[in-house]
Amino acid sequence: MLFTVLLAVVVCYWILVLAGGLDADADGWLDGALERIGLGGTPSSIVLSIVVAIAWFASLVGSVLLGDHPLLEILTLLASLGIGWAVATLLRRPLERFFPTAPEASRHDFVGRECVIRTGRVAIDFGQAEVHAADGSSAIVQVRQTGADAFAAGTRAVIYDYDDAGEFFWVVPADLSDRSKDR
Repeated sequence: MLFTVLLAVVVCYWILVLAGGLDADADGWLDGALERIGLGGTPSSIVLSIVVAIAWFASLVGSVLLGDHPLLEILTLLASLGIGWAVATLLRRPLERFFPTAPEASRHDFVGRECVIRTGRVAIDFGQAEVHAADGSSAIVQVRQTGADAFAAGTRAVIYDYDDAGEFFWVVPADLSDRSKDR
């Protein structure tokens, strides 16, 4: 009876997900607890759905095979939960690749990276540069400078900050040794 109620809750949950009312990929509040018992790496909604479905089936089979004795029912309940946990542990490993746990890329990841200026100049209100991310991909980003440094196309620069409001990066020349000769 216990797993039947839980299975009904799981089925209703997935109906709501399919209807667009809930997000199946959202981080659940149980993710930390599931990680501690060996069921982390996939969204908690998927892991718990597997545990409940397998435990329901195992308890159904156990109650048919063992009968209605109260002590056997408790043992069937605990064994079913253990079987559900074991199957979920085995199934979550292949599912982990579909749910990467790495943090999403952010524009702030470019701060500290070297870039190559792609426009003829960079000023307080104009400029673009090409920057490479850690994964090897490249992006053309808006860049600005506050000083009087001469940036031409092909000049190397270092991104030192990101302006969230203006959605651009602040840059300085990559080779600051040229400045010491001018002084």
